[in-house]
Amino acid sequence: MVTALGFEGSANKLGIGIVSNGKILSNCRRTYITPPGEGFLPKETAQHHKEHILQVLKEAIEQSGLKPENIDVICYTKGPGMGAPLATVAVVARTVAQLWNKPILGVNHCIGHIEMGRLITGAENPTVLYVSGGNTQIIAYSRKRYRIFGETIDIAVGNCLDRFARVLKISNDPSPGFNIEQLAKKGEKFVTLPYCVKGMDVSFSGILTYMEEKTNELLGAGYSKEDLCFSLQETIFAMLVETTERALAHCNSREVLLVGGVGCNLRLQEMMGIMCQERGAKLYATDERFCIDNGVMIAHAGAEMFKTGVRMAWEDATITQRYRTDEVETVWRDD
Repeated sequence: MVTALGFEGSANKLGIGIVSNGKILSNCRRTYITPPGEGFLPKETAQHHKEHILQVLKEAIEQSGLKPENIDVICYTKGPGMGAPLATVAVVARTVAQLWNKPILGVNHCIGHIEMGRLITGAENPTVLYVSGGNTQIIAYSRKRYRIFGETIDIAVGNCLDRFARVLKISNDPSPGFNIEQLAKKGEKFVTLPYCVKGMDVSFSGILTYMEEKTNELLGAGYSKEDLCFSLQETIFAMLVETTERALAHCNSREVLLVGGVGCNLRLQEMMGIMCQERGAKLYATDERFCIDNGVMIAHAGAEMFKTGVRMAWEDATITQRYRTDEVETVWRDD
């Protein structure tokens, strides 16, 4: 049995969680929220994490009912992500590991999402759609790696939604994507937007540029903010469903797993569910507790690594902003 403590801080969510033998003991989080029309910058985000991390750590320990001596390994997000927030959280993780005399493991953020999704849903070997503010990938497991079948060639789907929310001055509380989702439910008129799928890859920058340039014109022509949110969601989600379906067919898979912050969007789940039903496949998804960046996903992935003998030297306990999903050898999986 391995009990792991995980630190996550690759973007604007600071999360700390504890997992023991697949059982979640605590999952605490703080989100850095900026004013409407603004994004979050690395320096300010890192400052937010620095100010709150010790309090969140205290909460996670208290919620778990454990003491430091009960923890077997300290895990932290090595990457990918924003440099300053990653570094801030990694410093605390290294300090805690040294103070408590525990081994430390750097975890790939994307792998954390996938393993958390598999744990919560019970999906065995799914085709994975990983969609968040910083990442968009279609992934399938093969021969000790999570292989990337398709991805965005420019910006991530969550980044596209976030930046469009800024155009409309939509609130960032609790998240711009969530608020776009609520507005989209009231949309009635569909605007035809650029649809850009290139083989197994997708592109969102052209759609975003089109919306940035045309929003005022469309609002003046009788379209509402709700209509624009509805049209954007339908278009970009259709692109994701198309590429995921192609990967599903190629892998002869019967499972689709949605992970990442955008994965808790109910309209995306609905569209993906319809596709899965038509193909005789099953959709697996989680709610915002585990879809959105959290510390327990890092703890769980780290625990899986630790159980199978993965160890990290202190000099390797660094961060990297670019850390590909397929760089990690999944030694904990033997299927």
